[in-house]
Amino acid sequence: MGEAVLELEDVTVRFRLRRGDLTAVNGVSFAIARGETFGLVGESGSGKSVTARAIMRLIPHPPGEIQSGRILFEGEHVLAKSDAEMRALRGRRIAMVFQEPMSALNPVFTVHDQISDALRTNLKLSKAEARERVIELLSQVGIPSPHKRLDSYVHEFSGGMRQRVMLAMALSCSPSLLIADEPTTALDVTIQATILELITGMIERLGMSLLFITHNLGVVAHACDKIGVMYASHLVELGDKREIFANPQHPYTIGLLNSIPRLDAQSKYLTPIQGSVCNMMEPPTGCKFHPRCAHAMDLCRREVPKFREIAPGHMAACHLHGQG
Repeated sequence: MGEAVLELEDVTVRFRLRRGDLTAVNGVSFAIARGETFGLVGESGSGKSVTARAIMRLIPHPPGEIQSGRILFEGEHVLAKSDAEMRALRGRRIAMVFQEPMSALNPVFTVHDQISDALRTNLKLSKAEARERVIELLSQVGIPSPHKRLDSYVHEFSGGMRQRVMLAMALSCSPSLLIADEPTTALDVTIQATILELITGMIERLGMSLLFITHNLGVVAHACDKIGVMYASHLVELGDKREIFANPQHPYTIGLLNSIPRLDAQSKYLTPIQGSVCNMMEPPTGCKFHPRCAHAMDLCRREVPKFREIAPGHMAACHLHGQG
């Protein structure tokens, strides 16, 4: 692996709620190399978005806190930075495309105002320079007649166009790392494919690194170099995309793969994962996946499996692979 743009080392995020403490991210570690695309996959509630917000230092405090671990961005310790230093980092060097553009974009400002604000703040462009840059960005993300649309409001755009505006805003300052949190959620299949192709094309062209968050393994198959699979706050499998798809080592990963529709499948029915994500206020003992796992043993109910190397560069947390 080349130079790491982002490194997470044993990161734990906890929320102190009236009902008790909730650990949303538990001991997560992974790295993203320069120019690499990394897919973070898992069901809703697994901790993917909280991990992204921890990287951006956007965990609300209280009730949340990054309890332990280190987050290194281009060698700098993110958790040691002041609020002013983090504001300078966000947008300019790390950018994020949020899950729901209608709530992330401000309905009372035009598209031009929202994108140019970041340009004038971070790059110190003049009004005229910022306006030309906004037109250029809107054109790059495929918005037709950008010189006419830049003064429109977000309610005048379709869902796919709003996501393009979010992408233009995220890429406005040419960051080193782009975090895309479920960028194709609530879009129809055709628009999903277009947005996905747009993101991967721009990442490749601009030489950025990408953290792509999704619940769909089928999506990361086309977009990512490496994959991390999260379940109930833990990273349960990590490896190269080809290795994960050809030789999955955790029952949860196998379940996600079996639930992907395939054109060559003999059966017309999908194989769902039984049950649902556990209650994180009262998680099960041992491996959190054991209530849903067909291979669960007594050991799985007692002890949390170690995250260990199964093959070179391929990690998994499962008692089926021994204690190591």
